Amino acid sequence: MKLQYLGDSKDSFKWDYHDYLAQELCYPLLNIVLMMTPDDASNDGKSHPSLFPARGEIVEFCKQLREKRNIDALRRLPETTGSRYTVKLHNGSTFITNQNRMQYFSGLSATTKQLLFLDPDNGFEPEKRYSDKHVLYSDIASLLDQISDDSVISVFQHSRRKPFVEDFARIKHRLYSGYATAIYWNLLMFVAIGKSQKVITQVSEVNKKYCKNTPGQSHCLTTASTRGGLIRGIV
Repeated sequence: MKLQYLGDSKDSFKWDYHDYLAQELCYPLLNIVLMMTPDDASNDGKSHPSLFPARGEIVEFCKQLREKRNIDALRRLPETTGSRYTVKLHNGSTFITNQNRMQYFSGLSATTKQLLFLDPDNGFEPEKRYSDKHVLYSDIASLLDQISDDSVISVFQHSRRKPFVEDFARIKHRLYSGYATAIYWNLLMFVAIGKSQKVITQVSEVNKKYCKNTPGQSHCLTTASTRGGLIRGIV
């Protein structure tokens, strides 16, 4: 994530969905792993938050994020929507690099049920070369080893010029272990991963409900996977 992205239309989808998911799962903690990288000279991050049909309070929240460009303001997300979970910023504004990954993804609690959201600039590592803009499959494996069995990891994924059904299938295949489901809108996807098939099935049901209740172009991909590949799927 970059500060220049705060409050854009991607953020509108991001915080509307994760607030909804945390509430529906009744999880006490939304733990955000920002995966911060330096701003650049591009025009990325300038889209208006209202481009995604989020709830009005989320659009206003994103407008404030755009104005302040302060990641600590993310802690007020549950206050904005009247939710009961709390927000933690794992490693805060620390930049992620390929040299500090092991330390960056350490120190998580195995006793707290949490929704752990990873926000890389681009998403999962590609086939050939990765950078600080990607989360590695080995990073996901390390996180799964640390968190509780009923916790959920959610990962931001930007379009990689292939159909999202195909892209999600490849992501599932490359996961070392666990179960996965996903939701997407426009060029964005959030992939939920966990150790419990029951919990990921629950996330899948929440995704369907969110799609039904959100106007626009939200869609659900609901598929479970393990290291051995596809178990079952509904697209």
